[in-house]
Parts: sequence; structure tokens; C-alpha cells
Amino acid sequence: MKTKKPILCSACLLGVNCRYDGKTKTNDKVLALAKTETLIPVCPEQLGGQSTPRPDAEIVGKKVLESNGKDVTSEFQKGAKEVLKIAKLLNIEKAILKQRSPSCGSGQNL
Repeated sequence: MKTKKPILCSACLLGVNCRYDGKTKTNDKVLALAKTETLIPVCPEQLGGQSTPRPDAEIVGKKVLESNGKDVTSEFQKGAKEVLKIAKLLNIEKAILKQRSPSCGSGQNL
């Protein structure tokens, strides 16, 4: 029997309180999918060493800046590298990422 490959998933979509505001963005469709697929929760911001809660951040040019002006580009880069390590280790081919997130996804649709 061939097993399905795991899918990388933004942890906040699975109900993990890891967002900048210490809350979650639980998504019912993602929770339903978790019943039939293996979803690997990741939070690049936490993996990059940031605390929860933390100031909100956005991409400005080639930098990531918190709302207070602090440059957190290196933390975001570290988190991205850590997620990439997990993806390679588990041979991830698909990911479900939080839309409009500076560390997970930039698109508008789930």
C-alpha cells in the first residue's frame, strides 16, 4: 500500500496560536483535510526565533519591517530556511500556506 506524501501547512490554519497577535486563523477546510491527509504544521516566524505575540510585520522592498520599524529580515530568512529544511527532509511536494502573510503566502485565496 502506497502512503500519501505529507503536506506542509501553516500552523495557524490548524489552530496553533502562533500568529503575531498570539491568535490563530483556524480554517475549517484545512481541519477537514487533516482527517484524510498528513499535514505538517510550520510557523516560519517562530522557527526564525520570533516570539508570540510579536509586532505585526510586512515586506517593504527587500526588507521585512515590524510596525514599530524594527528590521526583522534576518529572522524571516532564518524561518524560511528552517521550513525549507523540513520540506526537503519530508520530501514535501505540496503546501497550504496562510494568505496575506509576510512569511507564509502572499496570495489572496486559500
